[in-house]
Amino acid sequence: MQRYRTPLLILLSLGLLGTGALVLWAATLPVPDFSAIESRRVSQSTKIYDRTGQVLLYDVHRDIRRTVMPIENISRVIKNATIAIEDSEFYSHRGVKPSAIFRAFITNLSSGSAAQGGSTITQQVIKNALLTPEKTLTRKIKEAILALKLEREATKEQILGLYLNESPYGGSLYGVEEASRAFFGKSASDVTLGEAAYLASLPKAPSYYSPYGSHRIELDARKNLVLARMKELGFITDTEYAKAKAERVMFLPDSTGGLKAPHFVMMVRDALEKTYGPDAVMQGGLLVTTTLDWD
Repeated sequence: MQRYRTPLLILLSLGLLGTGALVLWAATLPVPDFSAIESRRVSQSTKIYDRTGQVLLYDVHRDIRRTVMPIENISRVIKNATIAIEDSEFYSHRGVKPSAIFRAFITNLSSGSAAQGGSTITQQVIKNALLTPEKTLTRKIKEAILALKLEREATKEQILGLYLNESPYGGSLYGVEEASRAFFGKSASDVTLGEAAYLASLPKAPSYYSPYGSHRIELDARKNLVLARMKELGFITDTEYAKAKAERVMFLPDSTGGLKAPHFVMMVRDALEKTYGPDAVMQGGLLVTTTLDWD
């Protein structure tokens, strides 16, 4: 027994030192500066060029469009739709959900990828503020710690407001107010239930689910999933669900400007997202030379 005592004491000491270092690291992590998000987006924007590398066809964040809307002015149906599809326990958790993280870990382990995130709305707010595309264990730990800190410093409504005002909704559209005006020609305070369900569907993969792209069937299916989750959680009645599911929502024509060879660059962007992931395209500062002869 004596011969095992020294190695055990060494292991115990190393464990205590490691725990202390982790606690110290966590305590010194600052909550991100949310006011600097937009400037960081521009500096880390992916750019797509023609084959010469000189003609800029598309800058993901060149013409960022965002209108900040006070959370109290955003329609309740948008809030409920977003919570239903993104984080149904938003009002009860403290920033992270250990069960979701564990499920994501098991899914990623079995699939051999880091596709499953298990992130709460609070973690997604932190992720948007950090603007780094890597999917590492250290990054996820940092994200979780900062989410816990943010929950202590801000109210749930403030956090939800940050999410709805900073999330991407496709192209240069950021924030639910700008997206609502671009898609439906109305404020985020005035949308119908069906329109709110479409808006809540987009942030997960705004390029893939774009109403102007080639995955409209998938977008409609996700909209119906949002409505089903709202009904399941008691946010809407059976009658409201049936009415919203049957509602014919009309999108305004795409108003994206400053884009050369739009069909081609959207195809390239879609390929980049499938290969490297949406985060790398949105935040990785990629410089992409294509085969297109602009002249």
